Amino acid sequence: MSFKGWIIAGAVLAAGAVSVGTSAQPVAPARPPVRATPAEPVVVELFTAQGCSGCPAANRVVEALAQEPGVIALTYAVDYWDYLGWPDTFARPEFAQRQRAYLQAMRLRGVYTPQVIIDGRRQLSGARRADVQQAVDQEAERRVFPPQVEFREAGDRVGVGSGTAPEGGAEVWAVTYRPGPQSVTVGGGDNRGRVVRHVNVVRSLNRLGPWTGRPVLYDLPEAEAGEAVAVLVQARADRRILTAATL
Repeated sequence: MSFKGWIIAGAVLAAGAVSVGTSAQPVAPARPPVRATPAEPVVVELFTAQGCSGCPAANRVVEALAQEPGVIALTYAVDYWDYLGWPDTFARPEFAQRQRAYLQAMRLRGVYTPQVIIDGRRQLSGARRADVQQAVDQEAERRVFPPQVEFREAGDRVGVGSGTAPEGGAEVWAVTYRPGPQSVTVGGGDNRGRVVRHVNVVRSLNRLGPWTGRPVLYDLPEAEAGEAVAVLVQARADRRILTAATL
């Protein structure tokens, strides 16, 4: 039974028990868990840096994609260009570590910016607008019947339903980000004096735990006011994203 199934089953049993007898008052149905839509979004992850001269163009490409229905766009700022003279104000070491995990899975020669990873399956330069759009459209046509992801009504927990796990299993990640655009005036390095604009800037990464094909429920990390959370179910071995949802 899927995660959704064992939640709704309890509600059905409870409703049946209350309805026994002609004198019972009508009872409003239990509110279902919050279900993210669409069911199978495309996840676009941009690895960028404020000190990278070619990154503002890629930032604009991803900002446009973020407006498309069915796309979850996430911007990770990396710190390995800080030596050029400007410490990135959004960068964290774990974001570069995530990019290096893709490097290993995809057998690439090295990390670079601006790099776009789409659904954890393919990568290309974020500045190539037409190629990025084509790749997103192709991934949108992929339907692999992933597990369902459902947020509890209070927004403090998330459930991943049953399904076929990839070889080696999968991991559930919570990506906390600030929705919408943010602008930074760069004070040094190659982009000195430029206003660099980002969208959906990632603030933190949290590994919630494993997913082995059986339903599982996890507590979500607390988000600050104005922040959102994307939950990714991602294969351990090849890093492909099986499904994702946003709260």
